[in-house]
Amino acid sequence: MSPAAQKWLPRTQDGVWLLLFSALAWVSPTHGTAELEVLAMLAVLEVVAPRVGALTTRRGNLAVIGLKLVLGFLLIGVTGGIASSYYLILLLPVVSAATTLGPLGTAVVSLMACTAYLAFVPVAYSLGYILEGIYLRDLSLRVIFLPVVAYLTYGLAEANRQAALKAQAAAAELAEANRRLLEAEAGMRRSERLAALGQLTAGLAHELRNPLGTMKASAEILLQRIDPGEEIQREMAGYISSEVDRTNSLVTRFLEFARPLQVKKAPVDINALLDQAVGHLARQSPGSVPTIHKNFDPALPLIEGDAELLERVFFNLILNAVQASPEDGTVTLKTRPAGGVVEVAILDRGAGIRREDMEQIFNPFYTTKSGGVGLGLAVSAKIVDEHGGKIRVESEEGRGTTFAVSLPV
Repeated sequence: MSPAAQKWLPRTQDGVWLLLFSALAWVSPTHGTAELEVLAMLAVLEVVAPRVGALTTRRGNLAVIGLKLVLGFLLIGVTGGIASSYYLILLLPVVSAATTLGPLGTAVVSLMACTAYLAFVPVAYSLGYILEGIYLRDLSLRVIFLPVVAYLTYGLAEANRQAALKAQAAAAELAEANRRLLEAEAGMRRSERLAALGQLTAGLAHELRNPLGTMKASAEILLQRIDPGEEIQREMAGYISSEVDRTNSLVTRFLEFARPLQVKKAPVDINALLDQAVGHLARQSPGSVPTIHKNFDPALPLIEGDAELLERVFFNLILNAVQASPEDGTVTLKTRPAGGVVEVAILDRGAGIRREDMEQIFNPFYTTKSGGVGLGLAVSAKIVDEHGGKIRVESEEGRGTTFAVSLPV
């Protein structure tokens, strides 16, 4: 069932309102047509108004309160005026104002309700009524009763509103604390994995270095002793030498990842670092880099950081964005100050990252590239953490990916 249809389902308060106005009509001493018509209109108003969107706005609410005041005035007028037993019907607009309006609105509606009731006093005098003694005291109590109820109802409603606001604020704080806790747990798990993998990598790399050196020397000796005419043997020995070099380079990268970073901080211009990273990428892959659009804030403040390490971060992120982009695509680089931090956003319009990969991309040795090692984003996250910053990623499959790096000023 749609929400619009659900609004018109019967509610408990509807039964209460109908029971009240039916009882008033039943006990009415006159059963006059005008009296019953006004009671029916009030009943319909109480049941229908909360379900009509236009009547739940501020202006609509004011119109409903005004209509209740007019109908209450008419009901008192057709049932005896100042002597009517329906004077309490004026509580409907008063209570509505106290629960939905501010103190000024509540006071104005209460004053109008008192004025509407007192308007029948001159009519009573013109008809020969003498308002004195007990009748005058009863009239005064009726008039005083309306603002007192308005004041008490407004106080209770305001206390409920404040309690609701405090509950919302507490819920928001709890949600934020839960989000931070989840981030801290994710960071702790990543740190534990990095520490364990770092120790494993350091030991493994140390053990691999010696046999790699022996294999490299043996391949070089083979190359020297193979006859020039033996092309296949020379090619195979060359493969051994080149693969040993590649493996040794990989071991070196593992060791760099495993070792604690030596951060040498100095004033750094982030815009200049991004330009250097783009230039470095263009020199490595001339002609194959898509269009890179730079949206740099010229007033970006300097930060304290290690320029070499941060350039590596931006180079890795820009390289990933370039590799994810189509040939005619565009990679956008944005910088801006944001409340005590400098934010760098790198956007591509590639295929995006699958949802199941989002939580894994910063883990070491996790990669979706056929020739990748899976250390680029892990090392980048480690460098950003060492600078007291954060790296976030937002991605939508088929729409592209945004990496945002925040570094403290």
